[in-house]
Amino acid sequence: MYRKLIYFPRFARGLATPSGLSVLPPATLHLKSGQSFLGRSFGAPKSIYGETVFSTSITSYTESMTDPSYRGQILVFTTPLIGNYGVPSNTAPSDAHDVGVVLESPGIQCAAVVVSDVAEKFSHYTAAESLASWCQRHDIPGITGVDTRAITRLLRDQGTTLGRLTVGTDASLPAPNADEFWDPSLENLVDQVSTKEPYEINPSGSIKIALLDFGAKANILRSLIRRGAAVTVMPWNHDFNAVRDQYDGLFLSNGPGDPTHCMEAALKLRRTLEEWTKPVFGICMGHQIIGMAAGLDAYRMTFGNRGHNQPVLALASSGSIKAGRVYVTSQNHQYALKLQDPFPRGWEPFFINCNDSSIEGIKSTADSGRNVWGVQFHPESAGGPLDTIEVSSFSPSDISISLNLF
Repeated sequence: MYRKLIYFPRFARGLATPSGLSVLPPATLHLKSGQSFLGRSFGAPKSIYGETVFSTSITSYTESMTDPSYRGQILVFTTPLIGNYGVPSNTAPSDAHDVGVVLESPGIQCAAVVVSDVAEKFSHYTAAESLASWCQRHDIPGITGVDTRAITRLLRDQGTTLGRLTVGTDASLPAPNADEFWDPSLENLVDQVSTKEPYEINPSGSIKIALLDFGAKANILRSLIRRGAAVTVMPWNHDFNAVRDQYDGLFLSNGPGDPTHCMEAALKLRRTLEEWTKPVFGICMGHQIIGMAAGLDAYRMTFGNRGHNQPVLALASSGSIKAGRVYVTSQNHQYALKLQDPFPRGWEPFFINCNDSSIEGIKSTADSGRNVWGVQFHPESAGGPLDTIEVSSFSPSDISISLNLF
């Protein structure tokens, strides 16, 4: 158990001061477990609540911050220096499908960011503005000059915890009462980030894919378009069964929060899997929805897996994926599927996590009559490694999953 402590910033202890910090207003990150971390504010000068999580990603902070799966979370970066290559523009003349070419959604999705050092100066040929300017423009607060390593160790040991970021003259006040913290997991965050109405992308594509949007990253759409798919993006709770005969495959995207808030989608998918034999593929929350439809339970992990260096072990061979081989993956999730024995009939685990043995993938068995896959990680990356870039495909030739989508 941890005592209530206040961690002073490095510049307050006489250590090196990141450039520009002296002119930034004070800020404090309060954790519900009792610790407080004093630093300096950047971005929007406002106080917020959220769920405090950490990411071990070394690069791609812009992709992480715009990932809808981070909705409502205070994102702690373990990499010491953030913002050194600025923030690129999300538009380009070649972006013919209005998806965006770099970021994973039009705006910042996390509630706040916590960094050790925020770069005041940036350098990259695609950069359009600084991280601080970008956060301010999107009304997102940040705190810098704090010991992110200490925060990460606390979250690792005691689990993900609620937090409050205060900015201004009250920044050094004691942490607020426990009932003043807001728990985003109690809300259906998917409903906040999902599209409200169906829309089409690349309608002239050769394969017609329906995508249930639980908070889809833009690179999922880009990946489908690059393979010639015509994509219809639908709300997370859309009745796909009423229109399924119009499509060659069904895709379930990633998304934020607790998957049990989306049980409605799992029940509709269960009917789909019973009556439909065309390919179904899910990523992250989509994988969890498939698992719940198959009869598996979802549970909340201690601190989740977030980063671009998560190793998974393949339990079966399929296409370029070889059983017994370890693949490095990009992940961002707080919930996972429970490994049950016996496994639901007609299903088998496909990947497991090498660090915590959690399920990283499931698929329908050869004798089930179905063609269904789900992976907890992001094979399309953005950012992250490309080890599993060929984990799934809606193939134009036979409309089957052939491990070649991303």
